[in-house]
Amino acid sequence: MESLSIGYGRPHQDGAVLDLFATWVHRTPDAPALVDGAHTYSYAELDRLADTVAEALRERVRPGDLVGVCLGHSVDLVAVTLATAKLGAVHLPLGARPGERRLQAVAEQLRPACLVGDPAGLPHSDEQLALGLPTGAVAALVPGEQVDVPVGTHYAVLTSGSTGTPKAVAVGEPALGAVLQWYRELTGLGPGQRHSLLIGVSFDPHVLELWATLTSGAALAIAPEAVRWDSGALTDWWREAGVTASVLPTPLAEPILARPWPQGLALRHLTIGGDRLRRAPGPDVTATVHNAYGPAEATVTTTVHTMAPGLDHGAGAPPIGLPIAGAVVLVTDEDGRPVPRGQAGELRIGGHGLAAGYLDPELTARRFVGVPAGVDGIDRVYRSGDRVVMRADGVLEFQGRLDDQVKVSGVRIEPAEVEAAFERDVRVRRAVVAAAPAPAGGVRLLAFVQTVAGAAAGGAEDLLVGVRPWLPEQAVPSAVRLVDTFPLDANGKVDRAALLLAPAPEEPAAGEEGATPTERTVLRLCRELLGRADLGPSDNFLAAGGNSLAAARLLEALEEEYGVRLRAPLVLRQPDLRAVARLVAERQPAAAATV
Repeated sequence: MESLSIGYGRPHQDGAVLDLFATWVHRTPDAPALVDGAHTYSYAELDRLADTVAEALRERVRPGDLVGVCLGHSVDLVAVTLATAKLGAVHLPLGARPGERRLQAVAEQLRPACLVGDPAGLPHSDEQLALGLPTGAVAALVPGEQVDVPVGTHYAVLTSGSTGTPKAVAVGEPALGAVLQWYRELTGLGPGQRHSLLIGVSFDPHVLELWATLTSGAALAIAPEAVRWDSGALTDWWREAGVTASVLPTPLAEPILARPWPQGLALRHLTIGGDRLRRAPGPDVTATVHNAYGPAEATVTTTVHTMAPGLDHGAGAPPIGLPIAGAVVLVTDEDGRPVPRGQAGELRIGGHGLAAGYLDPELTARRFVGVPAGVDGIDRVYRSGDRVVMRADGVLEFQGRLDDQVKVSGVRIEPAEVEAAFERDVRVRRAVVAAAPAPAGGVRLLAFVQTVAGAAAGGAEDLLVGVRPWLPEQAVPSAVRLVDTFPLDANGKVDRAALLLAPAPEEPAAGEEGATPTERTVLRLCRELLGRADLGPSDNFLAAGGNSLAAARLLEALEEEYGVRLRAPLVLRQPDLRAVARLVAERQPAAAATV
């Protein structure tokens, strides 16, 4: 009989979350729980700080209430996360800079009980509560009744929404506890070890980093902002901070795997996820590398492929592996029936790690569906929209998306959400966003915009500036093209492929060339990375469409070209590309530099 594409992870173990943290507070109160540069907080100190925050919020935040957290990697973030759990509330991480209008949309649509963050960056509130945090972060109360949150939800996380607004995924404590138990066993986390806190706060793997560490007796090491842009700085920090386990987004991990493995690292486990990994670790890599896959709707991780150190894992893209403990995976046809192994289909996910659903019952009903006959032990699955193949040995290989959703810098993006941001502008009649290969690898977004007849002039760059506050960094298109009409396919839908193939209506002329060899090289690299032939020396890297991934690749290219090691924050502070080139020239040996 032909084997069907159904895979079961080994039996899972239930794992507590907050109770396990409390256990370590009582067992090892003086052990380091959090290391932030020169500051170290013990388990007892971190617990006291969380209690202070919880007490400040207790009269305003009830069990089950949403608490929007607008904080970056810091002791404040960890203390507020713990305090929210102590109150039985639901942690909603939004990141330090979610954008004013995006934050306003979250406040209006989800109505969290409060938003926690820098008072200058929060929406106006008649009442703000001091929380006793080191940086002076406050809680701004949000009036109105919040959306219904499923009972038992531990945290919620936003993913890109096809309706033009973010989708909020609700995850319960049993699902999180099961995944944490699996991850602690995978990495051997325990007292005396250090795990990085590095993943972007609005991206759900940071929940795994934070809670897996604090429920194991290990210490969280907060990564400086610069290392999230610079793979060289990251490996230096791993060494200096004594990090033994880390999670990286795929775009940051691949440059590290592409170069000789650094010596002297304590790192023993490196988990990579967020996008398709196109490179296996070389035999010189001394850490065990785990290629992980999992949508937020299945609590961070669903499958994993582990690659032991010192072996040749081949030149091809690694598979996404086997289901983790407690997970069930199906590869199905359009009707939801499992297909034979070796045949491509949609990945559907069930098991103990499944989220409760979205904070939108109708959307939950569409994406969390029943199971076909013959699948035991589960009563529902999540339709991932990902195209995969299950090999004869049960290992899954990722093939791409079945719908229009794309991944940019490891983050899932719904083009419709980006389109909706453009269409908020009264000058825009319609916007269509499409993904195209970036010249330097990966994917970039292009926006095609049709403006209203007689609309006030502003130009493509002005429109791009207008959408930035509404979108996460990765969702901001690298370029905007103004069009008169949209090509249609046979079904009357906009033909995105035709848009990408058509030349721009007004192809920009090549930008001004640099005055020195270094300027010309910097311009060439930036034009290739951003796909902008019109860039000139006076253009600003970020304003021209640069983001964190492009910046990391620019630093890699400059180091390869000149042997010059630059830090991302310094480069990004430069007013224009001419100043970047000057910085490169100043760092070169005097004999080789040509200014």
